[in-house]
Amino acid sequence: MERNLKNVLVVSFGFLLLFTAYGGLQSLQSSLYSEEGLGVAALSTLYGSMLLSSMFLPPVLIGKLGCKWTLVLAMCCYVAFSLGNFYASWYTLIPTSVLVGLGAAALWSAQGTYLTVVGNAQARKTGQVGKDVVSQYFGIFFLIFQSSGVWGNLISSLVFGQTPTQGTVPEEQLQACGASDCLMAVASTNSTKRPSQDLIYTLMGIYTGCGFLAVLLTAVFLEPVRDAQPEGEGEKQAPPFWSTLLSTFKLLRDKRLRLLILLPMLSGFEQAFLSGDYTRSYTTCALGIQFVGYVMICFGAVDALCSVLFGRLARYIGRTALFALGAVTQLACIIALLLWKPHPSQLPVFFVFPGLWGMADAVWQTQNNALFGVLFEKNKEAAFANYRLWEALGFVIAFGYSTFLCVSVKLYVLLGVLSAAMAAYGAVECMESAKAAERTKPAEEGVTQTKL
Repeated sequence: MERNLKNVLVVSFGFLLLFTAYGGLQSLQSSLYSEEGLGVAALSTLYGSMLLSSMFLPPVLIGKLGCKWTLVLAMCCYVAFSLGNFYASWYTLIPTSVLVGLGAAALWSAQGTYLTVVGNAQARKTGQVGKDVVSQYFGIFFLIFQSSGVWGNLISSLVFGQTPTQGTVPEEQLQACGASDCLMAVASTNSTKRPSQDLIYTLMGIYTGCGFLAVLLTAVFLEPVRDAQPEGEGEKQAPPFWSTLLSTFKLLRDKRLRLLILLPMLSGFEQAFLSGDYTRSYTTCALGIQFVGYVMICFGAVDALCSVLFGRLARYIGRTALFALGAVTQLACIIALLLWKPHPSQLPVFFVFPGLWGMADAVWQTQNNALFGVLFEKNKEAAFANYRLWEALGFVIAFGYSTFLCVSVKLYVLLGVLSAAMAAYGAVECMESAKAAERTKPAEEGVTQTKL
């Protein structure tokens, strides 16, 4: 197997194992630890610390440890969170949530940097266009990574499926489901019996084992990489610590990045809506919580398949067409969710929306990462740190207003963010096209003068 592809697969399967555990744990926090809002507090703490760490930590860690060992260290933070769930309390979940938040920004920045470096290295080796190989590698990564949503939810559904679930949903409750839901999660409607402690320990043991395997796989089999530098740059003195520390903010001087910050924020908003609001106000409200895992499996499966498909399609139809596809798909879903009145008799529809949502999310995940890697190739660490910072801000805002806004209002907010993000992205593409035209024009004039 080709060396760079092997490294991509190691990273991909490491993330698959890690997020099989973390994804399952995240979706269960608010259900298992609803007392005094512990689960929601843990998630809020997690994304808040991720937001703060995105501002400065990734460039420092990647600069000091390199991408490989940054990945290993960050994965250990996720394993600590799994261990904290064995004896969940304010003294275990909150500190480990902070650890995950600190590790998450570094983890994803290192992942984005690593795939961009090996993609460009493979392109130089084979004479291909760098952005095409990078996009293809991100497609492979997200194909494997997004399937973690299938396995994590399947494991929890199988383990907890050994206990009985709730009964029939009352007809009067169905009237308040969907976009008209303004219960604001004050009370847990359609609740289920809490699984036994033995089953919880079994699930946590499986998840923790997955996390340890992810760390072991990455530490043993992933090869360190060094970004290629132009000749003469290798002897330059390393930049000062504070220069590295503030590189995340310095990159905001680039007008393109200031326009593009809405794309990762959109990713945070739409993921938070699906995992928090769709599952509660549509699926749980109308069908029962036992269907949440299966609905999220549908989302994860479609997301994974479309990720590899879009990664390959990008070289033929271009990223602009894919962004348009994602925007139209998500726009149609938002409008339909505003109008739809969910009912148990419409069972297939509950799976159609997560499937379409997964298709749109596949565009955001593959093309956003590839876009940041290509546009900011010289400052990849800072670029991906910015990406995770603004994505985390999207999560924090979405989770922040989740408890006091009606679902219809959240959908309108998501619609506004989607529209603004696409407008800003279009402006960046216009800027890049203008730059490309300026570069080709002098070359064409030179050819014409030579002919004369």
